[in-house]
Amino acid sequence: MKLISPVSVKDIAALTNAEIIGDPNAQVRGINEIHKVVEGDLTFVDHPKYYEKALQSAASFVIINQKMDAPAGKTLFYHVDPFEAYVSLVKRFRPFEPANKSIAESAIIGEGTHIQPNVFIGNNVKIGKGCLIHANVSIYDHCEIGDYVIIQSGCVIGGDAFYFKKRTTPHTFYDKLESCGRVIIQDYVELGASCTIDKGVSGDTIIGWGSKLDNQVHVGHGTVIGKNCLIAAQTGIAGKTKLEDNVILWGQVGVNKDLVIGEGAVVLGQSGVTKSIEGGKSYFGTPAQESKAKLKEMAILKRFAEGKQ
Repeated sequence: MKLISPVSVKDIAALTNAEIIGDPNAQVRGINEIHKVVEGDLTFVDHPKYYEKALQSAASFVIINQKMDAPAGKTLFYHVDPFEAYVSLVKRFRPFEPANKSIAESAIIGEGTHIQPNVFIGNNVKIGKGCLIHANVSIYDHCEIGDYVIIQSGCVIGGDAFYFKKRTTPHTFYDKLESCGRVIIQDYVELGASCTIDKGVSGDTIIGWGSKLDNQVHVGHGTVIGKNCLIAAQTGIAGKTKLEDNVILWGQVGVNKDLVIGEGAVVLGQSGVTKSIEGGKSYFGTPAQESKAKLKEMAILKRFAEGKQ
């Protein structure tokens, strides 16, 4: 998330009650997760396993729960609970805005777009020209819809990321990481009935030009779907995954988080993709493997089960 205007390190420290290690006069220009950061962004890290990744990232500012010297070109904020500090900043710079109308006055809707009854369109939403939004669709704040997009009934676009931190004191519970990202749906996309597209924690969930989603598809936070992809019904894609162009996922496919599905890959129905896979091939099974090899393996096992050699 880019801030409306830069905020000084001193002000960030005051808002979070953090100790500054580095340049107190630097300016923070954005708030972002570690895998989305660019120069000028602030991120957080709260586990030694990920210290090096955060400190070597493009982020200019890092909230961290260990005192150390700031690397060259970076400013650190020491805080005993970086997660809590980060969430407080999200709430400060992207607060929840209650709706008082079904279509917010700040929403921008393009020429020739038709909105059916009982659609909710939140604050600062942008919808392009020639779209058709069917009944009972909800489009949350700050989402962007391109031109000639069709969204079937019951879709929810821009719901919060499924992202929690487990706490054990004073009792066991899951602490919510507040989302401040967006969903961006590019031109000529079609979403089937009852799809759910979560916004990024801090960046964008993107559905690329011309891609088509069947009914009841779930797309997790920060996922990027390329151009002309086909995704069949009841498929679930976990957060921060990338589908390159022309990927096909058939029905009830499950895709794990943080992986890449290569261009032109085809994943057959009810498969489970647990790691990144190359493009231009067909896959089947759980864990998914090349379909020819998997089907051959299944045929051999069947012969053994039947007592044949």
